[in-house]
Amino acid sequence: MNSSIPAIIRARVASLAAPDYPLSCASALWRIGLEELCRRGDGRHESGAFLLGTRTGSGSYVRRRVTRFVYYDDLDPHCLDTGVVVFQALGFGPLWQLCRETGLTVVADVHTHPGVARQSDADRRHPMIATSGHIALIVPDFAQKVVNPNELGLYEYAGAHQWRDHSGDRAHRFFYTGMWG
Repeated sequence: MNSSIPAIIRARVASLAAPDYPLSCASALWRIGLEELCRRGDGRHESGAFLLGTRTGSGSYVRRRVTRFVYYDDLDPHCLDTGVVVFQALGFGPLWQLCRETGLTVVADVHTHPGVARQSDADRRHPMIATSGHIALIVPDFAQKVVNPNELGLYEYAGAHQWRDHSGDRAHRFFYTGMWG
């Protein structure tokens, strides 16, 4: 019985320290993921990744926790050849296979842009996962530095090429990066 007390305390502290955000990621994983995006884009062109993890809840209470980055160019080796992300359908087969093997799901996607993190017309018209509720993150300056959620472009797909914008000041209520992510 005594051995369960530390686990109970850790769970209680985590629930108080990190309220339920729609999307969360441990700060160490977020930092490593952004550094790798910068490396793959050579700090000069776009790169991106699917964010795998767990999903809990339903309806308006869905919570997604990122546990793994899967880089676009590992799934589609030529998707970064033009300097912008052009991900071909052939890359989805390995992605879905990885999800089946790991028991994880795609909880979001992330890609880099030059300058500010605004959604382009191409991003709006061509979501990586065209399912209502999918989250797309855009990192400014080709991820040359680790950024906080309020510096990201943070968009939630609403279907029919419509998006909910959670960027800027709203991001801190939507995306948590920290120790409890």
